[in-house]
Amino acid sequence: MNNDIEQSHHQSFEDIKQVDQNANEFWYARALGKLLGYSDFRNFINVIEKAKEACKNSGQDISEHIVEANEQLTFGQGAEQSFSSFALSRYACYLIVQNADPSKPIVANGQTYFAIQTRRQELKDDENFVQLKEDEKRLFLRNELKKHNKQLVNVAYSSGVETTLDFAVFQNHGYKGLYGGLDAKGIHQKKGLKKSHKILDYMGSTELAANLFRATQAEEKLKKDGVKDKHSANKTHYKVGQKVRQTIEELGGTMPEELDTPQKSITKIEKEQKSLETKEDR
Repeated sequence: MNNDIEQSHHQSFEDIKQVDQNANEFWYARALGKLLGYSDFRNFINVIEKAKEACKNSGQDISEHIVEANEQLTFGQGAEQSFSSFALSRYACYLIVQNADPSKPIVANGQTYFAIQTRRQELKDDENFVQLKEDEKRLFLRNELKKHNKQLVNVAYSSGVETTLDFAVFQNHGYKGLYGGLDAKGIHQKKGLKKSHKILDYMGSTELAANLFRATQAEEKLKKDGVKDKHSANKTHYKVGQKVRQTIEELGGTMPEELDTPQKSITKIEKEQKSLETKEDR
């Protein structure tokens, strides 16, 4: 029976939820007060004031959570009248039920409902934040890899890797060492990429970091050993890639060819970032 009552109360909170034109959910104060058993809105105002204080003490901007608004109320014959009220965020509702009369069963259930809903939103925001950070890391590492690949080309050229074909072979030796025998084409197939897709454009931050380490260490190894012929350069690049793979294995990491392939390309991330920067400059 208690579970039925709790479920009924939770549904009631859902029933009075509003959604604005930007898909943001909110609750009107008069509707919430009535649901919480406050027949006189003046008494509920006191609870809202306490919630404002709690909001301020938590370091939140009150204006983002409790906004003055007009609320339409419907009466017996279907007549409607507008009354001054507030538009409340989920967090504001959470603070309100924390400060409402705890002897009312629906208040106790409201505390549970808004606590769960607030936590769900926090988790959703965390996921978005983590994804945002991952995109930023991918973009940064890809740009670093571009820079070091150019340096690697110059050093490889001094080591006897002179033609475009020579460098493609040289690059594949590094990939084979790092990816357990897979060359660029093999990695492309393993990831299930389209022909137009570049493999570096569809690597997550962990995989990009492994390739960046391979590139920087290959560059240093070629210079340190004074390699002067392309066959030795290819062998050096393979051994460096192999050593990076061995290190990943010793650390218990996932082999690069087994890492997840991001759905969004780095090219798209870059375009989105530039578009955002353009809007901010306006």
